[in-house]
Amino acid sequence: MSTEEKSLNFIEQIIEEDLKNGLSQDKLRFRFPPEPNGYLHIGHASAICLNFGLGIDYKAPVNLRFDDTNPAKEEQEFVDAIKRDVQWLGFEWSEERYASDYFQQLYDWTVDFIKQGKAYVNNQTSKKMAQPKGTPSTFGTDSPYRNRSIEENLELFERMKNAEFPEGAHILRAKIDMKSTNMLMRDPIMYRILHKYHHRTGDAWCIYPMYDWAHGESDYIEQISHSFCTLEFLPHRELYDWFLDQIYDATKVRPKQREFARRNLSHTVVSKRKLLQLVKENHVTGWDDPRMSTISGLRRRGYTPASIRNFATTIGIAKRDNLINVSVLEYCVREDLNKIAPRVMAVLDPIKVVITNYPEGKEEWLEAENNPEEEQVTYRKVPFSRELYIEREDFLEEAPAKFFRLSIGKEVRLKNAYIIKGESVIKDAQGNLTEIHVTYDTDSLSGSGTEASQRKVSGTLHWVSIPHAIEAEVRVYDRLFIDEAPDSHKEKDFLEFVNPESLKVVKGFVEPSLQEAKNEDKFQFQRLGYFTVDKDSGAEKLVFNKTVGLKDTWEEKGKKEENILMATQKEINKYVKEKDETNAVVILRILFPTSKAH
Repeated sequence: MSTEEKSLNFIEQIIEEDLKNGLSQDKLRFRFPPEPNGYLHIGHASAICLNFGLGIDYKAPVNLRFDDTNPAKEEQEFVDAIKRDVQWLGFEWSEERYASDYFQQLYDWTVDFIKQGKAYVNNQTSKKMAQPKGTPSTFGTDSPYRNRSIEENLELFERMKNAEFPEGAHILRAKIDMKSTNMLMRDPIMYRILHKYHHRTGDAWCIYPMYDWAHGESDYIEQISHSFCTLEFLPHRELYDWFLDQIYDATKVRPKQREFARRNLSHTVVSKRKLLQLVKENHVTGWDDPRMSTISGLRRRGYTPASIRNFATTIGIAKRDNLINVSVLEYCVREDLNKIAPRVMAVLDPIKVVITNYPEGKEEWLEAENNPEEEQVTYRKVPFSRELYIEREDFLEEAPAKFFRLSIGKEVRLKNAYIIKGESVIKDAQGNLTEIHVTYDTDSLSGSGTEASQRKVSGTLHWVSIPHAIEAEVRVYDRLFIDEAPDSHKEKDFLEFVNPESLKVVKGFVEPSLQEAKNEDKFQFQRLGYFTVDKDSGAEKLVFNKTVGLKDTWEEKGKKEENILMATQKEINKYVKEKDETNAVVILRILFPTSKAH
């Protein structure tokens, strides 16, 4: 990869340094290694974009490997979902691998460990092991089983494999150093007994390797050159390397583990355990609920692969954990949908408008742009008639001076149509507004070229013709949590911060061009935001999910969108001073998206 094309992040600098030090370009190989115990979330999306992006930049293969070493939590459903998500994001893997492919090899290596006196069978429960393991400030003490004979260890380990013991009766530990300053090096567990059905190997095994043992060795078997993981695995690196030391053949590529910061997203959670809790306790409708931070949830909400990839690029790779405001993600999808989403008209809180001087029974089909951002703008026909719906909030009987919408005695333009003037209202017995009566300027049709069509009025409203309107269910989503970091409060359960207003379902009306809209089709409802067709939609019932508004108004009290994303010069200087250039670049990319100076 040419360093002239772009500045390198610290991950790319590691790779470049290794290439300079003799690693052959054709030996580069990366991997994305999810555990199939849940659906992927936005944090995984960043890791996917990192590893597959490196594969693209360096023209190197990238494996999709499932670290399926815990049959108690893993299912084929999650394997299938992960594959769908990676492909949907626009990536293809070189090889599909599984840690379970290597169970026999891992077992054989483990037997060699025992024969070399590097592993032993331990009879203690996890609870009984905890105290002898010590603390970060005190040494651990040897297990009473640490000096078992090689013969006894081999016999017990084989009996473990042959299902002669119940779960928890025995474990296998590596014999390393009970005085190590790294707690993970104090005789870590390599194998435990689990009498569980494995989604790939069935009942062939009842002992399963621990992550630390299986992961690095899987990298080695696949000849992964660089194993990138998040910062919580930094203490594991020493153990990763120790295990590799025991089997390494100098004629092969030795994997290198390096860590990058987890990029947490505000107003959500990305812990699989907590996501599962949300699903099981019915706080959401499932893993793909549009309020979830899962990739499948974001997809159903209406996010695009391009917007998520751009989000990953925008936030970059950092060396320290950081909380990214969800507004950045919303900014990315808004930017993408603005380019690709057709403009249509929909009314979500309708009030009836009658044009009293428009002939009864007459209808017109007016021309409207589909998307002005297209290189070659296309058009559709929209029906117009005497009776229309507009948004209830677009009318005030008695309006203040700066109300630029419809009121009595005031003119507004109907989008792509005519100028109308408020004349009178009809109310029910309780005084509730039921109809607005208006007149229209017959010569003011948009695009007709008449002098009246070019008259300037204070506002433009969207609308839907009542005889042609199609009823639709519209699900208006908000952030799932009212707190920006709901799982950071030690004294409170994260569920206490669930937003009770995170979903509102309304009955709206849309123009007839949407009658044939299909699942995941995306539209801009003019003046309202971006919406996508939900999978619950069908021939008898249209269902839309609100993806994002036209601008970010969440708790911003009228601030412009730029103010949400903009950092002060002081903050940028702070990032630069601390050599956290990634955060500074995030801000600059958002403020100046077309600049090459990043």
